[in-house]
Amino acid sequence: MKGEGKSGDLAIIFDRRKDRFIGLGLYDPDSPIRIKVLHQGSPAKVDQSFWANKVAVARALRENLLATETNSYRLLNGESDGFPGLIADVYAHVLVIKVYSLIWAPWLKAILEELLKVSDCKTVVLRLSRRVAGATDKPADWEDGIILQGQLEDEEIVFREHGILLKANVLQGHKTGFFLDHRHNRKRVGELAEGKSVLDIFSYAGGFSVHALGGGANEVTALDISEQALSVARENVALNFPATDNFQTLSGDAFEVLDKLAQRRMTYDLVVCDPPSFAKSENEIEGALKAYRRLTKLTVPLVAKGGILLAASCSARVDADTFFALQHAVLTEIGRPYEVIERTHHDLDHPATFREGNYLKSVYLRLL
Repeated sequence: MKGEGKSGDLAIIFDRRKDRFIGLGLYDPDSPIRIKVLHQGSPAKVDQSFWANKVAVARALRENLLATETNSYRLLNGESDGFPGLIADVYAHVLVIKVYSLIWAPWLKAILEELLKVSDCKTVVLRLSRRVAGATDKPADWEDGIILQGQLEDEEIVFREHGILLKANVLQGHKTGFFLDHRHNRKRVGELAEGKSVLDIFSYAGGFSVHALGGGANEVTALDISEQALSVARENVALNFPATDNFQTLSGDAFEVLDKLAQRRMTYDLVVCDPPSFAKSENEIEGALKAYRRLTKLTVPLVAKGGILLAASCSARVDADTFFALQHAVLTEIGRPYEVIERTHHDLDHPATFREGNYLKSVYLRLL
C-alpha cells in the first residue's frame, strides 16, 4: 500500500526486490497489526466471488456438525477462517455478526449476502466489540444489537444442540449470546452423566447441567455468582425437562461456595469446572495460574472416589501444556491418584490455525 489509508482499504503485500506478490489484506490503522491478511500466494481479485468462495470453504468445514441434531454453530471463526476480527454465529434462524474491527465496514454487506445464502437465516443481528462500539468513525447505522435484516420477535432464541434445547440472548448475551465452543464437552458430559450426581461450577446458562440431565444424571447442581445466569439455567432446564425435581442452583462466589461444600464433606460423581478467563493480558498470567491452582485444590475434594473431574480453561495466555501440568502438580501435591480419560479443545466449528487461537483446553480426570 502506498501512502496512508483508511480502515478496510485493500493493502497489497509484495516483495519489492523480486517484484513478487505475497498477499493481500485489509488496512487497520487502529491496530498494532496494520494489515490483516485475507489471502496469500497467487494474486486474487476481491469481488463478490472472492467472498463467496471464502464463506463456502468455511461452511464446508461445519458439514459434519450440521449432520447432527444441531442448528447452532459458528459459521465464521475470525482469523482462523480468513476473516480476522469478524465472527458469525448461527442460532436456528438468526445470524449474529460480531465485529471487532472497523476494517469490515466497507465489506460487510457483500459478506453478509454470502452468509445468508449458506445459512438460510432470516434475521441478522449486529453485535459490536467495545472498541468498535465506541469508535467515532464507525458507520452511522452501526449500533450494538441493531437488526440488519428481518425481524426479531424475541431477543432470546431457542436453538438445538445435539438434541438439547437452549436459549441464547442475541442482543445482550455474552459474545454473540452463548458459548458455542464447549458444545462437544457438553455432549460428552451428557454421555458420562448417567446415574451420577453432578456439580456444574461456573455454570452460566446451565449448558453442562442440561446435557447432564439429558444423559440421565440422578441430580445436578449448578453454581454461579450471577443469579441472572442461574435464572436462565433454570429456564433451559425447564425447556427440556419441565417436570424435573433433580436440579438445583447455588448462587455465590465459586471459591467461597466450594470451600463451604468441602467443609460439609459434600462429594459428586462428576464435577465440571469451567471458569471464565483469568488472564486476558500478559501481566495477568501469574495471577491466573494461582487462581487455577487454588480452584483445583478446592474442587478435587468434592469429587467422589472414582469420580470424574472436567477441568477447563479458556485463558488464551495460559497454554494447554501449562494448564495440564498445573492439574498434575496440584493432584500430586494433594496426593490424589488419577488417570487421564481424555483431553479436548474447541469444537470443530471453532478451528484454530494459529497458536494464539488455541485458547480452550479441557481435561477429563478420573480421581481414584
